[in-house]
Amino acid sequence: MLKQQRADFILHKLNEIYPETPIPLDHNNNFELLVAVLLSAQCTDIRVNQVTPALFSLADNAFDMQHVPLDSIYKIVRPCGLAPQKSSAISTLSKMLVEQYNGEVPDDWKALESLPGVGHKTAGVVMSQGFGHPAFPVDTHIHRLAQRWGLTKGKSVAQTERDLKKLFPKETWNALHLQIIFYGREFCSARGCDGRVCEICTTCYPNRKNPFVAHKP
Repeated sequence: MLKQQRADFILHKLNEIYPETPIPLDHNNNFELLVAVLLSAQCTDIRVNQVTPALFSLADNAFDMQHVPLDSIYKIVRPCGLAPQKSSAISTLSKMLVEQYNGEVPDDWKALESLPGVGHKTAGVVMSQGFGHPAFPVDTHIHRLAQRWGLTKGKSVAQTERDLKKLFPKETWNALHLQIIFYGREFCSARGCDGRVCEICTTCYPNRKNPFVAHKP
């Protein structure tokens, strides 16, 4: 298979398996989504969804969150890991949203990436899932699978994002990044598939004899 043929097969297969792509992080507005995505760094979505109800019961918007004591935020988000950085980022970005954007999450890439704790991937998730703009947020899981499936050389997350955007139509990006994550969790996990087990791997590389080792970003 050529690279584009692999991409076309993968898109068809993922649409077949996951016709619906529910957003994994529970939220009721874009502020909650932003905070949840920030908390999900090096943490599972399940853990984030266990933590956020208590946090959002204190404050579900920037105006209220800016007044929540930092220690209170810290105690709630501690199970998510990196609690000092994450609690500080949530408090500070809430103040910035109030001061600069009237408490609203900005519908703008650069504005989002200027917020503490918000990198390109987090901004991409908010732009995609919150505002509906075409984006292809690449996390470590997508980075690993894209290499395993021969869609990128995987030198960096940024390179993987560029390569995937070239292979797939823009209108598929928002659903596809979730579909890849879902498939990776269910069929092609880091330990459950070594590049020779799941249907996508065996179809794309039927003659692969050795375990595939992905480059870490």
